[in-house]
Amino acid sequence: MAGKGKGKKGKKKAETVFLVCEETGDYNYAVRRKPGGEKLKLNKYCPRLRRHTVHNERKK
Repeated sequence: MAGKGKGKKGKKKAETVFLVCEETGDYNYAVRRKPGGEKLKLNKYCPRLRRHTVHNERKK
């Protein structure tokens, strides 16, 4: 079985992570990104509060 898996260099697959509102704890956004690096911390719109708040990355 020589040559099996040839050419694959441990490619990282994209995973789904969620952006969670810091103030309400609501899962408002789902984002596909490659693993590794720093966690996302973005200013996004929160429908419950009807304003922009900080959202943190979290796996479900």
